[in-house]
Amino acid sequence: MSDIFPKWTNQLPGKVLIGAVMVGTAVTAGLWYYFTPKYTRVGYQPVQPVSFSHSIHVEQLGLDCRYCHNAVEKSWYSNIPTASTCMNCHNQVLATDPRLALVRESAQTGKPIPWVQIHKTPDYVYFNHSVHVNRGVSCVECHGQINKMDEVYHAKPLSMAFCLDCHRNPGERLRPPDKITDLNWKWSDDPKSAAQLQKTRGEEFVRDWNVRASQNCSSCHR
Repeated sequence: MSDIFPKWTNQLPGKVLIGAVMVGTAVTAGLWYYFTPKYTRVGYQPVQPVSFSHSIHVEQLGLDCRYCHNAVEKSWYSNIPTASTCMNCHNQVLATDPRLALVRESAQTGKPIPWVQIHKTPDYVYFNHSVHVNRGVSCVECHGQINKMDEVYHAKPLSMAFCLDCHRNPGERLRPPDKITDLNWKWSDDPKSAAQLQKTRGEEFVRDWNVRASQNCSSCHR
């Protein structure tokens, strides 16, 4: 009696299994790559419970970053200001503006404003703001030109590759200590001389400040 199915069908289960493994591997690799911060968070701009414009407060009014984020030089995190900090100005400026009703309520009751976190690293990543700020790394290096944003958005990828690029060449991202929160500051208006100054002075900062940007896994993964 002849076989019902051709002989080549005997190899079909194996081929199907191999194909499934290959497809699964490709899908996993694609998700692993495209679901990194570079692709999933860059451009992320959630709607906040209270509209806050860095452009107005920093660019127009000249507030220093540290007035609101006053823990950034001494803590691992950059704190969100309390409503009482906002009310230092807004008890007179726009004191009855309905847009600030939630801020006034928070200052009176102590109930925090439910801000939506924008910049976030995975739980297995350790990042210390104070170490970076106190060694010449400006806010713009990780957050972009945040002083010009009417609404804050996720500007840089904050991926491992992004961090390692800086750790391999820290001098290129450093600036004088008194210019850390001067977010419009640049070495020179001439791009060529600016690049040269940044390279030369950056190397000096690395040496003088004893900057040791580790590339060891345990530095960030603890």
